[in-house]
Amino acid sequence: MLSKLKKQLPLSLTLRVILFVALTVAVCLSLMASLINSSIDHHFQQQDAGELEVIIKAIESNLNAEFTTDNQLSDQLKRAVSGHHGVYYDVRNSDGELIYKNSELNFVTVSKEAPVATQFTDENIQLWYIEDQTFRGLVTSLTVSGKTYQVITAINIDFHLHFLNQFEQSLWMIMAGSSILILLAAWLAIYQGLNPLRALSNEVADIQANKMNVRLDAGKVPVELRNLVESFNQMLDRLEDSFSRLADFSTDIAHELRTPLTNIITQTQVNLSKPRNQETYQEMLFSNLEELERLSVLINDMLRIAKVNNGLIKPDKVALNSHTEIEVLFEFFDAFAEEAGVALASTGPEIIIDADQSHLRQALSNLLSNAIRHSTKASQVIIETRVINDKQALISVINSGNPIPENVLPYLFDRFYRVDKSRNRHSEGAGLGLAIAKALIEANDGCIEVKSDVKNTRFQITIPLFIASS
Repeated sequence: MLSKLKKQLPLSLTLRVILFVALTVAVCLSLMASLINSSIDHHFQQQDAGELEVIIKAIESNLNAEFTTDNQLSDQLKRAVSGHHGVYYDVRNSDGELIYKNSELNFVTVSKEAPVATQFTDENIQLWYIEDQTFRGLVTSLTVSGKTYQVITAINIDFHLHFLNQFEQSLWMIMAGSSILILLAAWLAIYQGLNPLRALSNEVADIQANKMNVRLDAGKVPVELRNLVESFNQMLDRLEDSFSRLADFSTDIAHELRTPLTNIITQTQVNLSKPRNQETYQEMLFSNLEELERLSVLINDMLRIAKVNNGLIKPDKVALNSHTEIEVLFEFFDAFAEEAGVALASTGPEIIIDADQSHLRQALSNLLSNAIRHSTKASQVIIETRVINDKQALISVINSGNPIPENVLPYLFDRFYRVDKSRNRHSEGAGLGLAIAKALIEANDGCIEVKSDVKNTRFQITIPLFIASS
């Protein structure tokens, strides 16, 4: 199992960079070595070609002299080339008869397949191998004073080849040593370059749940890490906010559960402290039942929010008529609105929405109930519909009343959050209505927001329009 995990682990950054540098160095040095070898070999070729040209011109010059016999010519050719080491030449007449050669080596056999040039040309120079020796040679046909001669010239290049071989070995050793030094320097540079990252890692390791206020200093890190530090600080901001909300949520839910449980326990203890009549016990049971029902609603609401937020409740989307859904809500809330002294009204075009019917009704019910409770007497609560574009619609629940402070708006959809902390919990509910509405709307690919000013408070739901498939 451990071996499989090791195989799946990605390569370290240092190893990745070292491998890349090693590959780059190997390619560059190989190209450099190839170019150097090619350049030196070309230099030797040019040098040998120049020497062959000098030899051929010297032989041609001696052939221009007047000799009565081939023996005299042979003696002259013997002195034609001097001061050149490892040079071999063979001169024959037009009948192929040997006039002179300065070596016992037989160049005739290896030169048979060589092209015959009428003058010196680099292209006709050949490589010949005779008795474990390597030569550069050239076959030339010279016409002097009406006579034609075939001249075979060759230079021993074993010394050049030996030099090239030794030079190539030395060059590769130098390059291997250079590669090792480059890789060591690269490793040291990477190790030093990652010091800021290691320092960041140590700082991050020191951040605990009780130290969420710690922030990394973006001004003390290299520019390449600045975005990372800023993103990490933003993440800490979000985490700190989430931890703070979670702490508040834990406190609120504990309080919400403690109040009814305390009421049940207190009433039960009081009534059991001494014998009571049947009517007293019945009143106690009815009171306990109310508290238990409140607890049941609270727990069910919490479970519903958790399921919706975690995708455990999938919306069953259908085409919904906005006017029909609003009329159903108004019929249900008509008595509640009348008791609160608030009138209900709707405005805007009839639109077809793509959403889960129960989810939409629950969300609008929570918003409408909230709007009626916080509206001023003899005012209107309006549900407004509007088409935003060819894909989205806007449903707004508008009520007049005291404006919601701007610093409160971002927290209004948090669970158990109340603008007025002193409100009676029994009359105002547990503070989950807006949180449930938000979760249900988002589950249907919509979003919800709130705006508030001195004129009115407006809860806006952006929801997808129903688009009939063709």
